[in-house]
Amino acid sequence: MVAAIVAVVVVVVLLIAVARTVRIVPQARAGIVERLGRYSRTLNPGLAILVPFMDRLKPLIDLREQVVTFPPQPVITEDNLVVQIDTVLYFTVTDPRAATYEIANPLQGIEQITVTTLRNVVGGMSLETALTSRDHVNATLRGVLDEATGKWGIRINRVEIKSIDPPGTIQEAMEKQMRADRDKRAAILTAEGLKQSQILTAEGQKQAAVLTAEGAKQSAILRAEGDAKAIDTVFTAIHHGKPDQELLSYQYLQMLPQLAQGSANKVFVIPSEFTDAFSGIGRALGARVGNGGSDGDREDARGELETGGESPGPRGELGQGEGPQGAPGDPAPGDDGESAPE
Repeated sequence: MVAAIVAVVVVVVLLIAVARTVRIVPQARAGIVERLGRYSRTLNPGLAILVPFMDRLKPLIDLREQVVTFPPQPVITEDNLVVQIDTVLYFTVTDPRAATYEIANPLQGIEQITVTTLRNVVGGMSLETALTSRDHVNATLRGVLDEATGKWGIRINRVEIKSIDPPGTIQEAMEKQMRADRDKRAAILTAEGLKQSQILTAEGQKQAAVLTAEGAKQSAILRAEGDAKAIDTVFTAIHHGKPDQELLSYQYLQMLPQLAQGSANKVFVIPSEFTDAFSGIGRALGARVGNGGSDGDREDARGELETGGESPGPRGELGQGEGPQGAPGDPAPGDDGESAPE
């Protein structure tokens, strides 16, 4: 019986010795071995043999990148506003020995350095600057933390600010200011659009007026040139024809009825040259008769006198008003440009 108990004790001791002697370290882990209470060596991933009852393996250290979130911290800005800042930290253990023996609680140390650095950096900024300068704050925090944790065997890979929460009243005021700024920009853009529209409309009207004026100018010039050519043609034809005084008097008498046309003509003025023109026609007829013209020529001349241009009759039917009475050749009333009564 005693021998069995001794055998069992020996087996248990051997199992414990084997368990304390053979250790397996997983990948991305590191182990600190202390011999008789002092640092001995650092175990790398794989199989390791320890001296039983002399070596002690401390808890394994994770060598992977770790993420830790700190609770929101109150920070006072330069314009005396209290904001809550929530941060996220990414770090990696590079020296297991330093991380074990240089600091007792590395996470607490990192948190306190982060809070103090935030208060120093954000305390020198206004709220608006802090909200728009997160990259600057992150870079400053990372530099300070990396320098402080370097001797702890910890490398700070990244520091991110999750949120910056100002007080509720400040948020409402900022929202009102943002809406006012947007309304202002909208009003400015609307006014600028209206201005540009009016400018373009005015320029279009100006160009249209200029083009209309140029068109009217060209039309007037062409019309004047046409009238000048027509007058020149008539003048040239008259001079080439060499009309005598009797023809001019006859044409003058033909134009008199046209002067009396119109429903508004109540009074017709007999020009002073009327008797001279009529006497010139008489002389022309007399000359044709005196030259031995035939009876047919006399009748043709008389017919021309009676039908040419509605020559005045015995009562001076030159217009809608009554003309002067008297035979042709007699002095007509109104030789001096006086008007005959209705």
